[in-house]
Amino acid sequence: MSDFQSGIRFGYWMPVFGGWLRNVEDEGMEASWSYVRRLAQRSEQIGYSLSLIAELNLNDIKGVEAPSLDAWSTAAALAAVTEKLELMVAVRPTFHAPALFAKQAANIDHISNGRLALNVVSSWWQQEAKMYGVAFDRHDDRYARTSEWLDIVDGIWSHSSYSHSGKYYTLEETVLEPKPLRKPRPLIYAGGESEAAKNLIAQKCDAYVMHGDSPETIRGRIDDMRARRERFGLPPMQFGVAAYAIVRYTEQEAQREVARVTDVKQNAKGYANYQQWLQGTQLERPVSIEEYSVSNRGLRSGLVGTPGLVQDQVERFERAGVDLLLLQFSPQLEEMERFSDSVIRAYSVA
Repeated sequence: MSDFQSGIRFGYWMPVFGGWLRNVEDEGMEASWSYVRRLAQRSEQIGYSLSLIAELNLNDIKGVEAPSLDAWSTAAALAAVTEKLELMVAVRPTFHAPALFAKQAANIDHISNGRLALNVVSSWWQQEAKMYGVAFDRHDDRYARTSEWLDIVDGIWSHSSYSHSGKYYTLEETVLEPKPLRKPRPLIYAGGESEAAKNLIAQKCDAYVMHGDSPETIRGRIDDMRARRERFGLPPMQFGVAAYAIVRYTEQEAQREVARVTDVKQNAKGYANYQQWLQGTQLERPVSIEEYSVSNRGLRSGLVGTPGLVQDQVERFERAGVDLLLLQFSPQLEEMERFSDSVIRAYSVA
């Protein structure tokens, strides 16, 4: 690794589904409050600055019968038992009335002393929406709803009284107190690869999060989003990338682990929603069934190999313009410790 001094932040997905591998039924990381509390408290001691808490009412990774934790009640609890960790909590507008959500989120922001951030997500899972009695809009309609929803949440957070009359929502003189501590508002992250998604994010969000890919491909996406942002006359955004990390002392050990986590024969339940996922999203490039084994296309980011190789790849991401790596590990606690010892420490030397 060169002498380049990194300012990149290291975050991770909270394993609210009991893991990230669709092909391994038991990853040794149960979907429970005791486990996520232990992870959160340990993570802020060893160099992680953020955790993303995903929101699904069904378990997309292990199958619909498997347990999954509720995102927002889990976030409130974690806010009370951590001190430094930024909590980026996913929110899907179709599942949350905007004014009620703004109130709930502002309260969690106070519990955390200003550490709340949002990850606004377009719903893709039609089966889940039907099971939970929620309307399922078509792709571009979902983004139109999200755009109006974001206007309302921001308006309620920034005005003493706020009214709105639109296609999806109507509010009259809504009052919300106390306002969030974080100013001018909790940071709003979002991701998406369709034109509707990218234009919405460039105009109304603060940060763009991307599925895993090479630093060269990510650089192109960042350049594109920066240009869109400039066309709207808005200040620069932040950029985050998903990555599944495998750090081993030899390349052979690392590749054996890659083979284990992409073996599609181990657990059929994890692939039951593959076609629904493909139909419910719009991607720039197709995803193979093997890549689907690891969520968020994390292996494409190339954080696989010896500590030196992984450190070099982190440096390439930062040079591409990435501010935040959103990491996944399996098993989470053990691999999170390994990554901290072998990679993060190299970037935290003053």
